[in-house]
Amino acid sequence: MAKCLSFTASRDRFYRYFFSFSGLRSVTTDLEDGTTMHCWIPKVHEPTKPNLFLVHGFGANAMWQYSDLLRHFTPHFNVYLPDLLFFGASATQRPERTESFQARCVKKLMEVHGVLRTSLVGISYGGFVGYSLAAQYPEAVERLVLCCAGVCLEEKDMKDGLFQVSDLDEAASILLPQTPEKLRELMRFSFFKPVKVMPSYFLSDFIDVMCNDYVIEKRELIQNLLKDRQLSNLPKISQSTLIIWGEQDRIFPLELGYRLQRHIEGNAQFVVIRNAGHAVNLEKPKEFAKQLKTFLVDNC
Repeated sequence: MAKCLSFTASRDRFYRYFFSFSGLRSVTTDLEDGTTMHCWIPKVHEPTKPNLFLVHGFGANAMWQYSDLLRHFTPHFNVYLPDLLFFGASATQRPERTESFQARCVKKLMEVHGVLRTSLVGISYGGFVGYSLAAQYPEAVERLVLCCAGVCLEEKDMKDGLFQVSDLDEAASILLPQTPEKLRELMRFSFFKPVKVMPSYFLSDFIDVMCNDYVIEKRELIQNLLKDRQLSNLPKISQSTLIIWGEQDRIFPLELGYRLQRHIEGNAQFVVIRNAGHAVNLEKPKEFAKQLKTFLVDNC
């Protein structure tokens, strides 16, 4: 009965209807070795269209982060939206918790669905996975968009005070909120102008529906992002890349965007969106979509 009255569950059902109405279907694939991945794929794959993978970050699932973008890209691309491992209906029994393993699973998913080459948009953690996919399988990724993805962070950045949190435990408690207070804190970190008044009932409802699954595994994903991470070990990529960053990002500071552009060197365009935080795709959806269309559609 509680879920029947849940705003979050109702919203999730609406997104499922909307995605189906937009020409996508929900498919869960067994990748073997105890790994399954859920993905929204085209009901009809059109060979004349290029492919586009939209890869989500932490929080909810792919539907919640990309619903506003579908109408911009389904006319031009065969669009795929995977749930990364431990989000939505994707999970693994294997012990790996790195973005490189996530990327290998996305590559297997591509192979299952007959996708040889794709452009990819990765938001935050999805950008870590997208970058790893482009580095491991350069022939499989045509163009890459990295949105507020701190790929160039280093383990020493935490000690050097680059972030507004003191350690990984504090970061995990915010990124994996288990109380309304922590969810409010996440919203303050994620948005330049967060909603000032949000009843605890709605926040608790969102946590119950979206934040209680695979908490331990997600915490391990966060820990592995920073563990022994050094910029000198990050491979360079050759794909044409667009970097998008919220000017007021408090989770991955803007400096990491400039660091990433320098690392990629001549292959990266860098766009800073003013008056936006880490959740730039939700806070400035029209400008975000405009930048993506210019890079992925208009310049093709």
